[in-house]
Amino acid sequence: MPYTPLAAAPRDGGFFNRWLLIVTLGSTMVLAGCGEGAASKEGDAPPPAATVRTETVETRDVKIQGVFPGRARGAREVEVRARVAGILEERTYDEGAKVAAGDRLFRIDARPYRIAVQRAEAGLAEATATVNEARRQWDRVEGLFNQDAISARERDAARSAVELAEAQRQTAAANLADARLDLSYTDVKAPINGVTGLETVPEGTLVAVGDLLTQVTQLDPIHLRFSFPETDALTRAQGQMSKGDPAPPLTLILNDGSAYGMPGRIDFTNAVVDSATGSVTARAVFPNPDGVIRPGQFLRVRVLLELLDDAVTVPESAISQGADGTQVFVVQDNKAIATPVELGPVVDGAQVIRKGLSGGERLVVSGLSGLRHEAPVREEAGQGESKPDAAAAAGAQVVAGRGR
Repeated sequence: MPYTPLAAAPRDGGFFNRWLLIVTLGSTMVLAGCGEGAASKEGDAPPPAATVRTETVETRDVKIQGVFPGRARGAREVEVRARVAGILEERTYDEGAKVAAGDRLFRIDARPYRIAVQRAEAGLAEATATVNEARRQWDRVEGLFNQDAISARERDAARSAVELAEAQRQTAAANLADARLDLSYTDVKAPINGVTGLETVPEGTLVAVGDLLTQVTQLDPIHLRFSFPETDALTRAQGQMSKGDPAPPLTLILNDGSAYGMPGRIDFTNAVVDSATGSVTARAVFPNPDGVIRPGQFLRVRVLLELLDDAVTVPESAISQGADGTQVFVVQDNKAIATPVELGPVVDGAQVIRKGLSGGERLVVSGLSGLRHEAPVREEAGQGESKPDAAAAAGAQVVAGRGR
């Protein structure tokens, strides 16, 4: 069969269509193969390094403090009550004024008690006379007994009379002391140094034994009773035991937010936790020579709970949650390494790390979104070092949110 060029071949529809289909399928397969090869090469390439900002982890001394609300109370709040009955004749103090122990506050009608003293004095004199008579009788009887003029029974009777008379005199002396004591109670005196309250009964009132007349409150020193959570109580106790140091002084915060000028101390901490509130009651004592602090004032006290030496602190933005709990990312060999950590309190915007970091690590503080363990990272230029301020260098402090 002679050769016929394609251009000269007859163009019947079936042949041409089959030829065009073969060419089209071949081109498609070639292009698909090229695309798969390119995609395979792209999938095998490592992901691009994420840009992060890092800081060097540093250590510093941290004071963990708590601020707790409380009420001021007088060191002693004594109720002044009538110890004898009678007419309240006079109030001898100015209400609300300072008094010293022993100052007279009230005067109760003393006339009945003076008469009682005179009666008791007379009874003592009579008993003394009886004793003297019994002793003289005894002297005579003893002489007669020595001369065998009287019996032993008569002598014993004389001796018993002397002893009975002496006992009666002692009773009369006690009655006189009791009468004089009641007379002294007609002058109602201040039991302690302090500030007086309002009188509870007016002058001219007939008072009975035990009736409340007023109250005297000792203002120096002043007490502040407050409560703090049992976890803080445990932290404070463990800190003191580990350090072996006495409790540090307390700071009293006044209503205007300023600090009271004199430090205080905790002199009592309850050994029992309140089951209803989960808190521990404590009492702080502050000097109050000028009476600046008044009972009933609502105040706050700043308590040092724990002192951490060379504690690790990091920005709060560096904390994230992973599959194993709280974590941070540390840069090692240009990779982000997820590191589990145990958190402490927040220190002026910085998070205390109790476990997991030791200082000197390169910590990722920004760019954590989507960051995974061992992901490649690139540190942002010029952001590699942290710049602690002077306050942080001097030692950070944390104030617990409770009571703020």
